[in-house]
Amino acid sequence: MSTGFFGDIKPIKFEGADSKNPLAYRFYNPEEVVAGKKMEDHLRFAVAYWHSFAWPGGDPFGGQTFERPWFPGAGETDTMALARKKADAAFEMFALLGTPYYCFHDADVRPEGRDFAESAARLDEVADYFASKMEETGIKLLWGTANLFSHRRYMAGAATNPDPDVFAYAAATVKSCMDVTKRLGGENYVLWGGREGYETLLNTDIGREQEQAGRFLQMVVDYKHRIGFEGAILIEPKPQEPTKHQYDYDVATVYGFLKRFGLENEVKVNIEQGHAILAGHSFEHELALASALGIFGSIDMNRNDYQSGWDTDQFPNNVPEMALAYYQVLQAGGFSTGGTNFDAKLRRQSLDPQDMLIAHIGGMDCCARGLKAAAQMVEDKALSGPLAERYADWEKPEARAMLSKGAKLEDIAARVISEKIDPKPKSGRQEFLENVVNRYV
Repeated sequence: MSTGFFGDIKPIKFEGADSKNPLAYRFYNPEEVVAGKKMEDHLRFAVAYWHSFAWPGGDPFGGQTFERPWFPGAGETDTMALARKKADAAFEMFALLGTPYYCFHDADVRPEGRDFAESAARLDEVADYFASKMEETGIKLLWGTANLFSHRRYMAGAATNPDPDVFAYAAATVKSCMDVTKRLGGENYVLWGGREGYETLLNTDIGREQEQAGRFLQMVVDYKHRIGFEGAILIEPKPQEPTKHQYDYDVATVYGFLKRFGLENEVKVNIEQGHAILAGHSFEHELALASALGIFGSIDMNRNDYQSGWDTDQFPNNVPEMALAYYQVLQAGGFSTGGTNFDAKLRRQSLDPQDMLIAHIGGMDCCARGLKAAAQMVEDKALSGPLAERYADWEKPEARAMLSKGAKLEDIAARVISEKIDPKPKSGRQEFLENVVNRYV
């Protein structure tokens, strides 16, 4: 049923590359088969509830610019009625876009209660409403998560807070969000670092806070198994914001944390493009490393403004970046429980309801172009062929022997002398490979 918020806009259809219709897909054809699988099943798109329906359009220098009928002060005083109105608009947009999934934080979808019990009850009530909307539309939940950063109680962190009561409140909140995620058939549960980090070492015990975070995550994993939640537990790396230094800085840092607490086989990562850039990496680097370490799970898709030093959460529009990103996703075997969640928001001057649709359409088209280019590169062995050639000498018996457990430094040194080994450097052919990628995009 139409809410009227999007007017008379009809469901977005694929019209092809020559279309001039801003409310049509030019490259995303969900039914098109790419690398043996439908494009929809490769990309597994999800819409982020928070940026699209909870964010008011503010920035550090100015407040709300968006006017939404579900925002407090819009006329309705019953906050749960506003939550249902928001859900109606959200599921209408999911259906218009044809995205198979959505994602949410608890605070995105229900108003804060007077105490924890009321907040949890409100989340349960909204989850019941979501269940009916999901049954009506066929839209599924990619993942749920808890907002452990916005409320002032979390100003010094959640699991890493110096106050044990905050730790307890965060634990109770995560439990309720995991319960709802399982009830709604969510395929993952995400723990975003929030304020798990520090502003200054003058008032921070890093060792203590790391131990608290590790124990918290162990309890989350234990609870997952006790309730029979079959989805993946994901951590989302981020180097900074909202604290100066986040403990989940990047994929490598998260892996070290997981190894320390014996969770490397239990928890994977949800990698965001913008966070990779903030950490001084590329998106493809973080994806490739997660795959190499066996912890690749899902992605948050967006982009940063490279002239700004913070997380601007813009919609993706760089096809070469997307091609290299999805190349790594395909090399990792593709998504299993994960997907492509648009953790992206409108610019604060983009006021019209159709801007919400157009932004997602552009992002989905960009990802589709990247996926198709990546799939063709995989099929042609455009990058894997030269890569295998570069490391081919490591397949020789004497090279493999150097990496065996019985190899000794002195034996290798003796072989260098006896065989008069004198390596001659070989070109890495970077410019050639960059030109190869550009042929596909």
